[in-house]
Amino acid sequence: MKRITAIVAVAMLMSAPVAAQDRCGPGAAVAAKPAVPTIHYNTRSIDGVNIFYREAGPANAPVLLLLHGFPTSSHMFRNLIPLLADRYRVIAPDFPGFGHSDAPDHARFDYSFAKFADLMDKLTKSLGADRYSLYLMDYGAPVGYRLAIAHPERVQTLIVQNGNAYTEGLDNSFWEPVKSYWAEPSQARRDALNGVVTLKITKFQYTDGVSDVTRISPDNWTVDQALLDRPGNRDIQLDLFLDYGTNVPLYPQFQAFFRDRKPPTLIVWGKNDKIFPEAGAHPYKRDLPDAEMHLLDTGHFALEDKLDEMVPLIRDFLDRKLCK
Repeated sequence: MKRITAIVAVAMLMSAPVAAQDRCGPGAAVAAKPAVPTIHYNTRSIDGVNIFYREAGPANAPVLLLLHGFPTSSHMFRNLIPLLADRYRVIAPDFPGFGHSDAPDHARFDYSFAKFADLMDKLTKSLGADRYSLYLMDYGAPVGYRLAIAHPERVQTLIVQNGNAYTEGLDNSFWEPVKSYWAEPSQARRDALNGVVTLKITKFQYTDGVSDVTRISPDNWTVDQALLDRPGNRDIQLDLFLDYGTNVPLYPQFQAFFRDRKPPTLIVWGKNDKIFPEAGAHPYKRDLPDAEMHLLDTGHFALEDKLDEMVPLIRDFLDRKLCK
């Protein structure tokens, strides 16, 4: 009789419907023999542009949308994805001009943060991701926040890594020539930014502020620079430097989203970053007083150096907020 009862119970569980995007996987600590998540590398045509994305995790699990920074791509999340994909459906796209996505000539394509947000919106819709948590870093922050103010009901939680939504932190030497370009978009101002897409600066972004550079794989700047050095890519990046200025007037709208929607927020910030320094992290607490903030002793690409510290923080946060 006990055996029959057990069989009936298992059958009922197997036949029960599973709600999309709100059923967390068991987690590595629960599964007797946790499987290594399989990462799929896909491309989808959105408005005629091939958008590359990495995807892993259960199809019916909560979605985590990872939005990368400059000068990298979804490659920056290669180590994080398998450490979250046992419980979450993780999607990490490349913006046009980055990684393995198409890089149309800048003369015939609108390289702007508004365009990126529109493409990411259409990509998530095409993938059936109608609710998601946002992991935002660098360029990914304004792209993600544009998504948030367009569709606030879709955002479940925020994870912020060195991505600004406040003017604090944009008053350093890195931003001075960029702001000059915003104020005077001349060829001379544009040419003054050519050095930002060189190997020296690409490597600097990975190694500056890091106490032990042997933790940082040289594959990072080698891969990024190879893509930056593609014909025409410098102009793509310079167009984006100019367009970044369109994000700043939207900061009040981003901040209103924080206050109005109060999304659960985790801030994991490399405090030694000279591009998006620690000063950009603290203002979040004005509008998100319950945000969980962790300032890490590292630089711009914190995941390369502090993955071992960040993953437990991220998993704990997501498990508490999404897997109640």
